[in-house]
Amino acid sequence: MSSSQAPVAAGSPARAILVGVDLGGRVAFDESLDELALLAESAGDAPVARVIARRKAPDPALFVGSGKADEIKALVEGHQAEAVLFDQALSPAQQRNLERHLGVAVADRTMLILEIFAARAKSHEGKLQVELARLQYLATRLVRRWSHLERQQGGIGTRGGPGEAQIELDRRMIEDRIKSVKARLERVKKQRRTQRRARERNETFRVSLVGYTNAGKSTLFNALVKARSYAADQLFATLDTTTRQLYLEEAGRSVSLSDTVGFIRDLPHKLVEAFEATLQEAADADLLLHVVDCASPVLDEQMAEVERVLDEIGAGRIPQVLVFNKVDRLEPSQRPRAPRDLIERGGGQRVPRVFVSALDGSGLDELRQVLTEAVAGTLHPDTPACEALDARFAADPDVIHAPATGTHDSQA
Repeated sequence: MSSSQAPVAAGSPARAILVGVDLGGRVAFDESLDELALLAESAGDAPVARVIARRKAPDPALFVGSGKADEIKALVEGHQAEAVLFDQALSPAQQRNLERHLGVAVADRTMLILEIFAARAKSHEGKLQVELARLQYLATRLVRRWSHLERQQGGIGTRGGPGEAQIELDRRMIEDRIKSVKARLERVKKQRRTQRRARERNETFRVSLVGYTNAGKSTLFNALVKARSYAADQLFATLDTTTRQLYLEEAGRSVSLSDTVGFIRDLPHKLVEAFEATLQEAADADLLLHVVDCASPVLDEQMAEVERVLDEIGAGRIPQVLVFNKVDRLEPSQRPRAPRDLIERGGGQRVPRVFVSALDGSGLDELRQVLTEAVAGTLHPDTPACEALDARFAADPDVIHAPATGTHDSQA
């Protein structure tokens, strides 16, 4: 990155320094900080430099330690940066200390995701969910965030003074607001439960698209149901669940197809909790289409993160079909030789996998066929539909494989 001294133009994206701390493999670490850069760009910031630190444990005061903090401060001054973004979660004290030391705004990964969600939420429900998560986050950071709380000491002989009283007042206001938002979200959940019961009475087969953010779920959703849901090559392009009917000609019936919010590494627990009403669509589904960006160099890690969140919301045991999307981005030598196969996941479970490109439409007919088999109850690996694949495997063991993307799940 160049250290240009040119003045920052008014209205231009805020210049940001990206910081990642490798804590020795105990937690996921992105050496390149590419995902943090995408998050920053999605939030409207412009990354101008990246810093990697390695520590056995976070520094209690500055997270990175004083020496590395000085290095970051020099970069801030050299690049005229307006913000420093950390790829890990910071405690309120660490965030406050870093802002004082660096002289610019400091945000962690959690805050960055919350800001993106706040900007992208469109529906009434989505806005309520994001507001709840942000309020819960800010409730622990009153002293740092709110400028009128700077006066922490009263006059001589007093303890706390007006600053302390103001903090308590603001905390009480936030707690009241949290209660109000939770009550409104509970009403939304009741409405969703009523809608789900209606679908159950109609014996509607429910399919939910799940996957890592930017795996192409919304593009696939649009391609399957001819919808016009917003889709873009960016993180968290869509937050609000959209449900449409998908007619399967061979089955002679329709299924309910839902597009859900994407997952991401270290998705804040409070955000998962706040989006419970939306994510319930996945938890109540009859089948999950787990959409994977098969061109991603870290697809294994992304798939594992999706599985972790699915377990967290109670959807871990729902039958899945893996949809390896974006095959158009693979080199010819990496592309699969068959449009579908079986892949072995944890515990020896074999899961159907389909290779598609939602962009150019390849593989979509095969995916519709898989959905038809799911509706008919013939998709399970022990059913005739998959016994046919077993026969092909016996004749040619290479029929079950993964594209050469650099990372692989264990194969059957």
